[in-house]
Amino acid sequence: MSRKRRRLAILLAAMSVLGAAALLVLNAFEDSLVFFYSPSDLASGAASGDRVIRLGGLVADGSVEQLSESGGVRFVVTDTQTSLPVVYIGVLPDLFREGQGIVAQGRLDPTGVFRADEVLAKHDETYLPPEVADALRRAGHVADGEAPRAVTLEPAP
Repeated sequence: MSRKRRRLAILLAAMSVLGAAALLVLNAFEDSLVFFYSPSDLASGAASGDRVIRLGGLVADGSVEQLSESGGVRFVVTDTQTSLPVVYIGVLPDLFREGQGIVAQGRLDPTGVFRADEVLAKHDETYLPPEVADALRRAGHVADGEAPRAVTLEPAP
């Protein structure tokens, strides 16, 4: 093998190893990504499969109920356009309450109920997670610089 061919073979082998390493890193990175969706996004079918996702919006007034059989909590998250029921088993954050912006991380089950593994609540009166604020702005509920208001759900007919 000539010297030129040997260098070419080494270069191709090095590029193959780097390409394989890049694929492994990108695959691991994709598995750890958690995308944010609003209830409207989920209703339109934006999220699919059994991926862990984040759901953000406002906790609808009058929607929080304790589940006696599982010790969990059921509530509704809304972006004022669409509402989505959420079930969470665990201790809610101290600042969790109706009318507040939250981000829940979990999975959407086939029945359309979001099963949360984690619930994050805002930490003061003016803070709203940026993803939730963007989702509410897209829904036309909150103007730039305006604080979100409590949302009341209409009873289902």
